[in-house]
Amino acid sequence: MPSDLPSLLDLQHAIARELWGGADSDDDSGVAHVTADGLTPQARLGIYRNTATATLVAALRLSYPAIQALIGAEFFEGAARLFIEKSPPQRAWLDGYGEAFPDFLERLPEAAALDYLPDTARLEWAVNAVLHAPDTEPLDLRRLAELEASTFGDVHFAPNPAVRLVRSRFPVDAIWHAVLNHDDHAMAHIDLAADPVWLLVHRASGGIDVDRLSAWQWQFTAALVAGLPLHAALGATPPSDAHAWLATLLSAGCFAGFGLAQASDLPFPDLSP
Repeated sequence: MPSDLPSLLDLQHAIARELWGGADSDDDSGVAHVTADGLTPQARLGIYRNTATATLVAALRLSYPAIQALIGAEFFEGAARLFIEKSPPQRAWLDGYGEAFPDFLERLPEAAALDYLPDTARLEWAVNAVLHAPDTEPLDLRRLAELEASTFGDVHFAPNPAVRLVRSRFPVDAIWHAVLNHDDHAMAHIDLAADPVWLLVHRASGGIDVDRLSAWQWQFTAALVAGLPLHAALGATPPSDAHAWLATLLSAGCFAGFGLAQASDLPFPDLSP
């Protein structure tokens, strides 16, 4: 192969830089490696750019159907294209593209009036992540029964990948349900000034469940998902129903494994409201 020809990897990188506007010079651009034959190199790459952008917009539509319904198809497409320009994909898995879209919406001046929009998008992304999470066998509870009672406090759990936690000062679960169910009556009666919501998103036998928790249940669950030992997650004065809630999480398959550790071995997550 002549030394002046790029390797396949270099060519792929050059084309990617051209598609997403990252080329620093003509020599660094994919245009330098495209032959003109009836179309200019720029026109040829423009076809790829338009196709790639349309594919990513479609992927975002699939991940954020409620957001599109809330702001309209035209606004959504414009926002999606701006997002794609700023955050091109870093991998080829389309179902995993768009995690940063809620943060983008939070910074988008045109969406500032809809202050509940970013958190609604965060809920949608959690649902999308749970939907596409790999299938994992839940923790076999018989293994826990074999532990010595003195070690229970040091148990820490490995979360099932099909579990996410979301919190918001807005009733985003009610917004999400009303929008996807096309329930204008329910949407009109949502109180945006209602209490914050603390949500558990997980895969169930009938699909994806989005459950409201109490603040304590959410914080306890978040601590366990973060890998804290049971005694640290419970705190000094746990509620009387703490063990019942742990049993609920275990029976729902929210954990895939467990180990033993001291609280000092593991970082404490930020669980502040």
